[in-house]
Formats: sequence, structure tokens, C-alpha cells
Amino acid sequence: MTEFEDMSLEEMISDGFDIVAEEINLSDFAETDKNSEQKIFPILPVRNMVMFPNVVIPITAGRKTSIQLLEEAQKNGDFIGIVSQKNSDMEQPSEKDIYSTGTLAKIIKIIKLPEGNITAITKGFHRFKIKKIIEKQPYFKAEISKLKDTRPKNKDEYEALLENIKDLALKIIELDPNIPNAANFAIKNINNNDDLLNFICTNANFSSIAKQKLLEEKNLMTRANQCYEMMHEDYRKLELRNQIHQKTSKDLDKQQREYFLNQQIRTIQEELGGGPESDVEDLIAKAKTKKWNKEVEEHFQKEISRLQRQNPNSPDYNVQRNYLDFFTDLPWETYTKDIFDIAKAEKVLDKAHFGLEDIKKRILEHMAVLKLKNNMKSPILLLVGPPGVGKTSLGKSIADALGRKYVRLSLGGLHDESEIRGHRKTYIGAMAGRILQSIKKSGTSNPVIVLDEIDKIGQGLHGDPSSALLEVLDPEQNKSFYDNFLEMSYDLSKVMFIATANSLSTIQTPLLDRTEIIQIAGYTLEEKIEIAKRHLIRKQQDENGLDAKSFKLGNPELKHIIEAHTSESGVRTLEKRIAAIARWVALQTALVKEYDPKISIEKVDEILGVPRPKSLSEITGVPGVVTGLAWTSVGGDILYIESILSNGKGALTMTGNLGTVMKESATIALEYIKARHDELGIPQEDLDKKNIHVHVPEGATPKDGPSAGIAMLTSMVSSFKNKKVKPHLAMTGEITLRGKVLPVGGIKEKLLAATRAGIKDVILCEANRKDVEEIKKDYLNDLRVHYVNRMEEVIDIAIEA
Repeated sequence: MTEFEDMSLEEMISDGFDIVAEEINLSDFAETDKNSEQKIFPILPVRNMVMFPNVVIPITAGRKTSIQLLEEAQKNGDFIGIVSQKNSDMEQPSEKDIYSTGTLAKIIKIIKLPEGNITAITKGFHRFKIKKIIEKQPYFKAEISKLKDTRPKNKDEYEALLENIKDLALKIIELDPNIPNAANFAIKNINNNDDLLNFICTNANFSSIAKQKLLEEKNLMTRANQCYEMMHEDYRKLELRNQIHQKTSKDLDKQQREYFLNQQIRTIQEELGGGPESDVEDLIAKAKTKKWNKEVEEHFQKEISRLQRQNPNSPDYNVQRNYLDFFTDLPWETYTKDIFDIAKAEKVLDKAHFGLEDIKKRILEHMAVLKLKNNMKSPILLLVGPPGVGKTSLGKSIADALGRKYVRLSLGGLHDESEIRGHRKTYIGAMAGRILQSIKKSGTSNPVIVLDEIDKIGQGLHGDPSSALLEVLDPEQNKSFYDNFLEMSYDLSKVMFIATANSLSTIQTPLLDRTEIIQIAGYTLEEKIEIAKRHLIRKQQDENGLDAKSFKLGNPELKHIIEAHTSESGVRTLEKRIAAIARWVALQTALVKEYDPKISIEKVDEILGVPRPKSLSEITGVPGVVTGLAWTSVGGDILYIESILSNGKGALTMTGNLGTVMKESATIALEYIKARHDELGIPQEDLDKKNIHVHVPEGATPKDGPSAGIAMLTSMVSSFKNKKVKPHLAMTGEITLRGKVLPVGGIKEKLLAATRAGIKDVILCEANRKDVEEIKKDYLNDLRVHYVNRMEEVIDIAIEA
């Protein structure tokens, strides 16, 4: 129950106090000698009001002690001391909870209310100060000392100030709709300046503390100045409020229809359990579960405030909502714990992949350093090799070994830089780049992300995606990767990026410089057999609904499939051939036909078709035909170089879709022969009167590079001398104009291609010896390698006597 609250004039009128006012003659309550005779005064604490002299105020009392005080004071005709409480929430104030300065008042009339409370109409007379509390029960009684006001020295100035206060009060009453019009009438009819000041101090919209300070001020001039200053502050606030109200009223006329429609929509959304409020609440609840730093928190609060200010029906609202959804879905500072069990990681890698020893060693080295240092930045690995050797699946195995999440990001055909960096959120259909989308998908800030086919990124009208990757793949820069959609930096330094490519030729040099390049050569015959037995057969049995006993392929059958039905560095085609066999078995099983589960070589050829020829002797068994070794984007391969003589004037013709470098190699070879024809045993007449035509079969395939130099020269010498090249012999190397043999690249892939083709002897430059020594001997299958420095050695080894 609220007690001791001053009542407004409107409330007094509504409660019938107009009748009371007619019955009461205030002149009957002028100060008499009674208060000079009275020594002890009852003290009535009041809340939320301060009483001033010569002001009539109604006071409502609800406490029994307060009702008793008022009734006894009226009965005895005593003056009472009215003081304010320091804390308005205090129900039973003590001596220290009330101010010592108050106003001496007389009870004019007491009105009993139906609820048991009473309202006392009181009139103030003098300011006083409590000297000593005499009694505390049932209510305070005290000795007091009256306080006198100090009159202004300059009467004219005081009167002028009171006129200003009066004018300002009338202006405030006019501006403030909460003040009744009766106050205007009351102020205009107060003639005494002191009474006017006290009336305004009592009824002004000041705080109780401010009013108490005015009451305690004994100098009337100072009190008037302080009151005038506070009234000015109230007046300015009222003016500003009215200006805002007027401006809002104008805008409301325009927006009124939209406002009411929005209110209806909001009500419907609330009934359905949704709406903008629930959007904001959901986002804030989601944000509480996130780990992020102060900068990210401030950005989120700024964006959520922007969402709250927007109209839920505007397009910008949905843009902002989608942005905050993505923002709160990102894992930020959430990381998975790396597993540092090196032995276990080695078993995981060995189980998933047969061979690939170099890459496994590199991953285990990284894990060892990470275990010792515990804060190493994740490396950027670039796996380069032919298709089907397991580059992409290796990324999944690395993630399993480290205990990290795995995400694959295909970059093949990407031609828009925004796919990496994202679009600005103001664009229609804007979204974050694929890097941050992958982070969000993984749910952690340190996943393993495989950037597949990084060599096949295109370049379109909307920027260069490979240039945007420069920041992503730089360990010194990606800790503050900037996405246009996110509009702030994100730390990618803990992400382990593994890029894959078939060729390095189409990748930018700065991008290569940021990666650790690991070359993955093709598999040997023995490795392919092991991979088929361990992984491929069982996989195809599962995919075709077969059990482990449905069919079996032994080593001879697998060897036949690899040699006669595939020609690749990886095992992708091998898997397709095994899948074809599995489908044939599935068909027999579905038709309930009997078949032998042990698939023979003859049955393999029946299922897969006619095998390709194994022998090269028929191809190279004529003069002018040489087997060369080439490196392509799909691994090592063999190619044939043919040359033939015809009558003419010593002209050179080349066909086979050859590149500039390869044509130059043929020109160099012919010039070398012309310069050394005596040493080579070639007559001058043949050089002058015979045209030579050089052709490389499979003319639809572009070919270039210097590594076919020695093969071209050998082919020309074979044609001029009409002597065959030794069977099962292949060669690769660049030549100079003076006959020196230079080293070439891709040796491992070329030698593996040679073993697949049944080659027994290979001619290489002496400088390539170190490349051969790095290859396991088991891979070469007793392949004989001849190392040379000059062309004379090549011809001696290659041409039959």
C-alpha cells in the first residue's frame, strides 16, 4: 500500500475535495500563540514529497502509528513536524532514515477513507530543524528549533526574479499535458512572492532530494535562483520532447497504415510462436554458446542492434537475419583436439593406403613436430600426381589420423573470385566464400580441408580465384583472412590445407611458393595388385550387393587385368574393370545361373573384351621406329617416334601435332647428323638427295617438350642407316647441337610406364642417375638402365649391329 503520497489537484477534485475547500476557511488556521507554547512536536515522516511553508497539501496515511499521530494532533490542536524520508522504500524509518529539516504544519481537516486510511489536509507554517528526538514510540516526538529565512538585500532584483519564475512556470504548465489547468489559475492568484516561491518549489517536477535542498536553503534569493535554474532545465526537456512529438506526429500520418499492419503481423507471428522478437532471442541465445573474443562480441552486438531497428517486412531485414545466422553458425574459437599417437596414425595411413611412403612420412613428421611444439602453424601440402593414385582420399586419411574434421572443396572449373572471398552482403543472393562455408560445415576452426583440382581453376570476368587463394594458403597471412560477406577477419592459421593437382604447369608460381610440393608417382604392378586385393575387390563386392565369397581374383588374373585391360598410373581404371566383373557376377547370381567363383584369365577376357597387345616387337621391328618415354598429366607413358626417307632435296617434315620445342629437337637432331655424318656412317649423298619425314603417332594429342630429343635422333639415324632399333628398348633425354645428352624430369613416372609396357632396357642421361636411385628397386622389375653423356653412346646402345 502506498503511503504519504501527495495528491494532485485533479485527484482532490475527483475525491470531493472541492466540497471540503468550501467548508474550510483557511483564515481560521492562521498561526496563533499555541505553537509558541508547544515544546514537543510529533514528527510525521513522509515519502516522495517535501512540504514548504504556507502551502496546503493533502497527506494520505496508512500506518497505524501515522493515523494515531494525525488523530491525536488534531484532537489536541497540536502542530506537527513534517519531514521527508531519505529512502522512500523504508516502511518503518528510524531516526537516521529521516532528514532533520522539515516544515511545521497544522492539520486543517481529516477525512476517513473506506479502506481504513485517512487523508489529512495540512498547511505548512515554518521551517524547522530537529534538535533532539524525545520519544520514538508510538511515533516520533522531538524538540525543534525554528529556522528563519534570510530576506534578499535587493528587493527589486528578488521581485524581478520571482516574476521570471512565475512566467516560466506558466510556460511549463502550458507545455506539460500532465499538469492540470487549475495550477495556472492558482499561480496567477498568489500575490505574495514568498508564497509563490514555496508553492512552485512544492509542486514543481523536481526530485525529492532537490526539493529537500531547496527547503534547507535559508537565503530566499539563493533558493529562488536554484529553483529558476532547475525550472529552466525542465523547460528545455519539455521543449525537446514536444519537438520530437510534433515530428513523430507528422511521420505517423504517413506511416500509420503501415504501422497498424505491422502490429497485426507481429501479433499473428507471436500467436504462431515466431516473429522478429523470437528471431533476436534465438540469435542471442545462440551467441551465448559461442566462444569468441571481445572484438567479435562487439561486432555481433552492433549487428543485432541493427536487426532490431529494421522493419521485419523489409528486404534488408532478411539480409541481416541471414548474415547473423551465418555469423553465429561459424565455430570461431572452437577447435578439435589433435591426436598425437604417432604409431596409431601410421597404422591408420597404412590401412587406408598401400604405398605412398613419402607422403606418409611427411604427415608423420608434421604430427611429431606438432606434438613437441604444440603451437605449430598447419602446413600447406600440395599433392601432385596422376589421376587415381589416391590424392583426394589421402586427405581423409590424414584427417582421421589427426582426429580432425574433414572437408573436401572442389576447385575444378572455378572462375569467380567471390567463390573464395564471398560477396558483399548487400548484393542479392550474397553468401560467404566456400572457405568459410567449409569451416561452418565442419563445425570447427581447425579441420583438414582438401582443395581438390587446384590446377584446374579458371579465370573469368569476375577476378582470378587462384590469386584470392594466395591469402588463404599463406600461413603468415591467413590468420586474418577477410571474407567480404563476413566483413571481418577470420583465423585460418589452424586449418590444415591439402591441395591436389595433376600438373604444376597451370598453377601460379606465387601459389606454388606457398605450398610444400609432394610428388606422388604412379603405382607399380605389385602395388596395384595389393591395392586391388586389400581395397578394390571388397569395395566393389559391397557396392554390388555381393559377399566376400561371390568371386575371387588371384594374382595372375589381377596382373592380366592390369597389363591387358588398363594403361594408367593410378588404379581408377582398374577399379572400373573389377566393377565390371562384379556386375557380371551379380547378373549371374540374380539369374540363378551357375558360375565358377574363381575367375580365370579366360573369363576375364570374356567379360572385359579383347585385351590389348602386349608385345612391342612388331611395332619397333622396322628401321626408323623408336620407343620414347613421356610424362603427361595422367602420369608416365610411352610414345613411338617414326621416321622415313623419300627422294628429294634433304628437306625435313614433321607431323603428329608437335609443339615448338619438339620441332626444334628434330631440327637439332638433323643438323647434328649432317655435321657428324662421316662418324655415323651416313653418306653425304643420302643427306642431300633424301627427304626425311618424322611422325609421332596419335596425332590428335598435343605433344611438346625436349625429352624426345635422343629418340628423334636415334630414329633418324636408324632410317638413314636402314638398321632397326633393339627391341624392348626405350629412351628419354634432351640433346644439344653438339651431341651432348641433358637430363629431363618425371623419371619415376616414365620408368613405371616402361615396366607396364614390357620394356627391358632404358637409356637415360647420366645426370638422371640420382633420380633412379631414389626409386625402390622392387618397382623397376629388373629393368636395365643405361646411363649416357653423349649421342654417340646412345646410337651404339640402341642401333642393332
